[in-house]
Amino acid sequence: MSQMLVRDLMTTDLFTLNADHHFGSAGELLAFKHVRHLPVVRKGKLIGLVTQRDLMRAQARLMLELVKADPEGSDERVVTVYVKDFMTKDDLVTCGPATPADDAARLMLDRKLGCVLVTDDGELKGIITEADIVKWAVEMMAKVRLEQAARTRPPES
Repeated sequence: MSQMLVRDLMTTDLFTLNADHHFGSAGELLAFKHVRHLPVVRKGKLIGLVTQRDLMRAQARLMLELVKADPEGSDERVVTVYVKDFMTKDDLVTCGPATPADDAARLMLDRKLGCVLVTDDGELKGIITEADIVKWAVEMMAKVRLEQAARTRPPES
């Protein structure tokens, strides 16, 4: 069996954001596309990441700021928040497409991450998520079970 690489498991058909998109765009995309991680790119280069957790934190912070700004709670409040205001931009965890898949999985486990962004010279190539790893693990477990069942079958007469 050949070594499984990140390129073999990663998702390449990505939904991405621009740093100048509005807060609502991120929330709508996360909900509509049923994803939990949205890379933020500029001209194909990775510059950030928005997760469901980032969005919830930004929403809570925004609500607090609105209350502080207008304790009376008038209906005339308008606030514009951009993706660049709440995206994670420091310490983005990346790997290359040729990284062994088990190394990426170990990185996710050790750092308690939901994903690792796949880049090549800063250019976003894909994403590998917990779901990708679990899907692969389920396939491997099923394969082992079938192989074991085939070995324990009585010979046909």
